[in-house]
Amino acid sequence: MTSAQAMIRFDAVSKRYVGGSEALSGVDFSLAGGEMAFLTGHSGAGKSTLLKLLMVMERPSLGSILVNGHNIGRLPARQIPYYRRQLGVVFQDHRLLTDRTVFDNIALPLQVSGLRSSEIAKRVRAALSAVGLAGFESKRPLALSGGEQQRVGIARAVVHKPRIVLADEPTGNLDPELSAEIMTLFQRFQQSGVAVMVATHDVELIRRANCRVLHLDHGRLSEQVGYE
Repeated sequence: MTSAQAMIRFDAVSKRYVGGSEALSGVDFSLAGGEMAFLTGHSGAGKSTLLKLLMVMERPSLGSILVNGHNIGRLPARQIPYYRRQLGVVFQDHRLLTDRTVFDNIALPLQVSGLRSSEIAKRVRAALSAVGLAGFESKRPLALSGGEQQRVGIARAVVHKPRIVLADEPTGNLDPELSAEIMTLFQRFQQSGVAVMVATHDVELIRRANCRVLHLDHGRLSEQVGYE
């Protein structure tokens, strides 16, 4: 894969924290638009650091990270909010605002972008329909099941039509059936041309999907297809 084809490209990326702890060491990989990969590894292997680098919550100590051809490690602080608009991020704990409706939670990224109310309403309903929650706009998060809350989190992550979706243990609190349903949603986004990276410890999820696996071991990366 050439850098022109890659949506995400890590070139010899290392991240060392103050005090000498090296979270990532010489990481190289590419991920294309319309491709999905799993990010795996033991606790402390560097998965969270890698995701934080992609979100520009951290900067690499060495190497370069190209996203859509742009070196995000050198982004000026004022450009970071604009860069993040092409990301959709899904968390294990949903991070929904419980005092607001489902509609309000999903609308937040669009309100930040300054879209018109009519366009926001259209996109929120489309996102809810995409995750199988049409008609849930007026419900409150605490009235939903865990699986439904995760779907709302996914709808919020994709409502602004991101080019990249990052998911951090998105099925960690769900049973196998619900986990499979969530993965089906990610595969739909992948098929529409979105680059999807899922950090997970769920071995069965990886086996069923049979995608590339980016495995971190003490900050060093190896790759395989599927789970062995």
